[in-house]
Amino acid sequence: MASPALHGHSHETHIEGSGGAGHASYGAYGIGFALSVILTVAAFYPVMVPGTIPASWVFSTIAVLAVVQIFVHLVCFLHMSAASEQRWNVVAFGFAILVVFILIIGSLWIMHNVSENMMTPEVPAVPTATGAQDANPGPKSGM
Repeated sequence: MASPALHGHSHETHIEGSGGAGHASYGAYGIGFALSVILTVAAFYPVMVPGTIPASWVFSTIAVLAVVQIFVHLVCFLHMSAASEQRWNVVAFGFAILVVFILIIGSLWIMHNVSENMMTPEVPAVPTATGAQDANPGPKSGM
């Protein structure tokens, strides 16, 4: 195999667990899969079985479980770690998160400003009892 010279190691050790930083064994994939299934079921259960937790906690619980599952995927499947070899991967991931954050916050800010600065009609959306009679006199009896 001529490709090991391109990046310094062969791909034969990637799965066996004896490879360098960022390489995982089948056991690590199994743990990641099991944690992903457990976290998914833990997020679905309060929604599918009402009364498991207070209704006001459901959104917060799902959000926390989603963040934990993101970290499980990053560590177990994408092999991100604090190792110096992974530094550029972590920096690229951080930049991607920053861009997504800017896009979401910017979009929400623009939509809020558009909503606040829209011209509203002079007529109220729901006519009052006196305004309803004046605004819509009904069919004319002469016809």
